[in-house]
Amino acid sequence: MDFHFKTIEETQIEFAHDESLHQKLILHNDNYNTFEWVIETLVDVCKHNPVQAEQCSLLIHNKGKYAVQHGPFETLKQMKDEIIERGINATIE
Repeated sequence: MDFHFKTIEETQIEFAHDESLHQKLILHNDNYNTFEWVIETLVDVCKHNPVQAEQCSLLIHNKGKYAVQHGPFETLKQMKDEIIERGINATIE
């Protein structure tokens, strides 16, 4: 049997070519939404657990924005649209 194990470089090249794995859902800080509302939104929309949602909301507040989810564009777009409907600014990068 002849096995070929991929090198780290081969794996990185494959990953770099799969753009769908590079998409990030970014939430942006504002002066309007409460921590509680952002946490509730992350739990409902992104299926975060409450601790994870709280940590993300603190990072959003302190850094100005934070990637709360990674994945394929279509999945993230649905989440982004629902988050925006709740009055929270979100983008996909």
